[in-house]
Amino acid sequence: MWESQPVITSTEIRQKIGRQYAPLLRAWLCGEPFFPLAYPVGKLPDDYMALRDAVQRLNDHARGRRGHGYVVEARQQQTRKHGLQTLPVRIIVETQQDFLSLIDKADEFERFCRDVALIRARLPQLEAWLVQYPQRVIEQHGAWPDLLAVCAYFLEHPRPDLYIRELPIAVHTKFIEQHRGILRDLLEQLLSAEAIEQDAGTFELRFGLREEEPLIHLRFLDNQLRKHYGLPLSEISVPRSQFAALALEGQRCIVTENKKTFLTLPPFPDTFAIFGGGFMVQNLARVPWLVECPILYWGDLDAQGFQILSALRSAFPHVTSVMMNETTLQAFADFCVEGTLCTTHQLPYLTPAEHALFLHLAGKNIRLEQERISHAYALACLRERFQTV
Repeated sequence: MWESQPVITSTEIRQKIGRQYAPLLRAWLCGEPFFPLAYPVGKLPDDYMALRDAVQRLNDHARGRRGHGYVVEARQQQTRKHGLQTLPVRIIVETQQDFLSLIDKADEFERFCRDVALIRARLPQLEAWLVQYPQRVIEQHGAWPDLLAVCAYFLEHPRPDLYIRELPIAVHTKFIEQHRGILRDLLEQLLSAEAIEQDAGTFELRFGLREEEPLIHLRFLDNQLRKHYGLPLSEISVPRSQFAALALEGQRCIVTENKKTFLTLPPFPDTFAIFGGGFMVQNLARVPWLVECPILYWGDLDAQGFQILSALRSAFPHVTSVMMNETTLQAFADFCVEGTLCTTHQLPYLTPAEHALFLHLAGKNIRLEQERISHAYALACLRERFQTV
């Protein structure tokens, strides 16, 4: 007849009710009935004193004593040991007020209701989002007037092509930056598919804002090349979009991971160099004319160097590596140091020889940095390679 668990306590009642808070919010939003809620009392103890104490504790925290909270539903029963007794059978939460008082959420719920009214008045298009994510409404209490102002602006001006600080919205300049997560969720609910760059990696690119571009640092290794393009400089750092406009297709390119090796590269005809700066090489993926350039990559002989090579080759499959081989590793083995641990075991864009060396370096945690390779050796390898690239 009785449940197998022991008699429920007032603490357990609050815990059970707390787990129903989000469903209550959704029911309230949808205008659906939610009360009463009923919970079994549990197994009543056979011992009379234990039974009396358990019932007493339940009643002490019930609405009858405290003026709010749960109700203990009881009925008279004939017991074998103790005769006719009035015993609890169910715990009932009858009203929303009782529910909220039990979990100390009355003030929070009142704020939630005010925020929902504001959202519904200004952007009723968010109704489905409200029902799905009521807790997000609570988390952003105090920010909703500004959040809605930002959303309304993007609805009127999709993909505005401005920096965040230029947006003519009456919010402080860092508000959007500090609320990117919630704004992304809201804007994806509100804006048309055409107004969203689905594959963009940043908030700015996703919603048509300007962002600070990464700089591409390059050197021209040939004076004739520099003169041909009318540039009175041999070394420049330019935003990626301006670099993409240079259109150096057909010229040879060498990408180095280390800045010192980048700066000491010797002259080569029809050649320019790019300072990769580690995983910053991924910034080159949006430069379409590089597919027309023979590209050499020279990175550290370690697991990360091969990860960078694989990433670069994913955008430009024709990239070839230089001085990233077993011969170079053995020639400068005395200069190897401990590397950075790598848990990756598969890189899809390496040649079989490169992948075998990658696994060896990763497994032994070995690093041979570019600057440990002698300048004379590097020049010889580059000159030999440039005869064939």
